[in-house]
Amino acid sequence: MIHPQPPFSVLIVEDEAVLAMDLEAIVEDCGLNLARGSSGLDVCAYIRRHWPDTAVIFVTANPKQIPGDFGGAHGVIPKPFSRSGLLLAMRFIEQGLSHPPPTGDQPPSFFPAPHIAQAWSAAR
Repeated sequence: MIHPQPPFSVLIVEDEAVLAMDLEAIVEDCGLNLARGSSGLDVCAYIRRHWPDTAVIFVTANPKQIPGDFGGAHGVIPKPFSRSGLLLAMRFIEQGLSHPPPTGDQPPSFFPAPHIAQAWSAAR
């Protein structure tokens, strides 16, 4: 896998406009770039097919509806989340993708997909 270097581009897929705008503001505060789009698992599958080295993180109130393999995504940030929880998760993910494994403790606001958790533990 290619290890990207910050700043990362971020695609937010959110069906609630107000939440999408709030997420956009938080992600921009992290210094990341954005693109617009729609619809969860299908978007993840499309991204993984066309750009297999792209990291996908779900942010959802229904993490139990994500398949056991996370649909190819790298992890999930469950809703509700706090601003600080989202920022901690974004920094942890950024660290894990840029220089695996992440050196800090996994924040409670992020759950890596099984394949990512295994890869990061093997790299420690």
